[in-house]
Amino acid sequence: MRRLLSFFLTIYLIAALPQLVLGEDGLKAGDVDPKTGKTIKYWVAPMDPTYIRNEPGKSPMGMDLVPVYEEEGGEKLPASTIRIDPVTVQNMGVRTADVMRAPLAKDIRAFGYVDYDETRIYAVNLKFNGWIERLHVDFVGDTVRKGQKLFEIYSPELVSAQEEYLLAHRQVESLRDSPYESVRRNAQSLLDASYRRLTYWDLSKKQISRLQKTGKVEKTLPIYSPANGVVIKKDAVDGHYAKAGMHLYEIADLSTVWVEVEVFEYELPYISKGMTAEIELSYLPGKRFTGEVLFIYPFLSRETRTAKLRLIFDNSEGQLKPDMYANILLKSEIDPNALVIPQEAVIDSGVRKIVFLSRGKGKFEPREIEIGAEGGNNTYQVLDGLEEGDTIVTSAQFMFDSESRLREAIQKMLDARSADSEFSADDLDMDDMTMDDDMDMSDLNMDDLDMSDMTMEQQ
Repeated sequence: MRRLLSFFLTIYLIAALPQLVLGEDGLKAGDVDPKTGKTIKYWVAPMDPTYIRNEPGKSPMGMDLVPVYEEEGGEKLPASTIRIDPVTVQNMGVRTADVMRAPLAKDIRAFGYVDYDETRIYAVNLKFNGWIERLHVDFVGDTVRKGQKLFEIYSPELVSAQEEYLLAHRQVESLRDSPYESVRRNAQSLLDASYRRLTYWDLSKKQISRLQKTGKVEKTLPIYSPANGVVIKKDAVDGHYAKAGMHLYEIADLSTVWVEVEVFEYELPYISKGMTAEIELSYLPGKRFTGEVLFIYPFLSRETRTAKLRLIFDNSEGQLKPDMYANILLKSEIDPNALVIPQEAVIDSGVRKIVFLSRGKGKFEPREIEIGAEGGNNTYQVLDGLEEGDTIVTSAQFMFDSESRLREAIQKMLDARSADSEFSADDLDMDDMTMDDDMDMSDLNMDDLDMSDMTMEQQ
C-alpha cells in the first residue's frame, strides 16, 4: 500500500510543477493578458501556424510561442471568417464589387463556313437520249438567268415525237367536218397524246405552239435554265452524247446562303430556332451580316462532341461566297433581371463555388454559392447564396481562401482538444473506495519518497 500512495503523490507533484515554476505569470488559453488587456485564444509557433498550445512554451524549432488573441465580436462570426487591417487590405490591392441585378445574356462564339442553300440548287438533265450540238454556257461559275439558253440537243426520238404531233394536228383539222363523232374524237385523242408526250419531255407551251404554227420539225431543241444563279457543275460538252437522266448542269441560286457551324454540347440549351445570328468575314473586316438560326441538327458528332447548326443569310449583294470561313456570334437572352456577379470573384474547386463576402471593418467571410448560366461581360448568374447589394471580393481572394481554411482548421483542432481535455476531479468516482484496516499508513513518512532524481523544467 505504501507503494500505491507514493505513486499517487508523485503524479500530483508532477501535475503541480508548472504552477510551482510559473507562479502568477502562468497564463493559459482563455486568460486575459495583463499587458494588452485582450483574451488569449491560444499560443502558436512563429514559424509553424499548425503548432498550437494552450499555454506558453517552446516550438520544435526552439522559439518562444506567441499568443493569439480573441478578436472583438469574433464569437458572433464563423470560424472561417478572417480579419485584415485596412492598411494591409489596401497594400494587397483588394478590390470589391456589389452583387447586382442586370439583364443576363450569353454570347456564343463559333466558327463555320458558308454553304449553298440546298433548297435553291437546280439540276438540268434530259428525259431522252441525244447529241449536244451547241453549248451556250460552257464553263463553271458562269452566271445565268432563268430562261437563258444553255445548249441545243439533237434527238431522233424528239424529232419523231414532233412529227407525230404535226401528223395528229393535220388529222384533226382534216376530220373537223366529219359526220362521225367517234372519228373526230379518236383524232383529238391522238393529238392530245402527242401533246402530252412533248410536255413530258419538258418542251414548253411556247415551243409546242411555235411548232404548231410553223408546221416544221426542229432538228435541235434548245434547253433553258430553270432559275437564276451560278453554274456550279457542268458535264455538258459540245458533241457529247447525253443519255436520259444524266445531270448536265447544276445551278445554284446564291440570293440566300447557309452557314454551317458547330457549337459545344453545353451551349445547346441557349440556342433556339429563329434566334438572331451574326457573322464576320476576314476579307470584310468590321462588317457584320445578320441572319438567323434555320435548323438545329438532332444529333451530335461522336468524335468532337459538338452539335451542328444551320444559319441562313440574305446574299442579295453577292458578298457571301460558298466555302468562305466565318466567325459566328450568337446572342441568347437568358434572364432580363438576373442576380449577377463577376466571374473573377468565384473560386471554383470543381466541387464547390466560393466567394468572399465583405462584412465591413476588414472582416471577410467565405460563402458557398450556387451559380447558373455564364453570361456576357464575364459574369455569372447567382441562384443561391447571395443577395442583391452584398459586397464581394474580386481580387486576392485566393490568399483569403488560404487564410480562411487555416483558421477554420485551427478552430477545429482547438474544439477537438477542448472536448478531449474536459476532465476534472468530479469525473473521478471514489465512492467505492474505502480505507479498511489492511491499509496501514502509520509507518509512512516523507523520507520514503525519493525525489533526488527529479528536476523541474519549464515546458
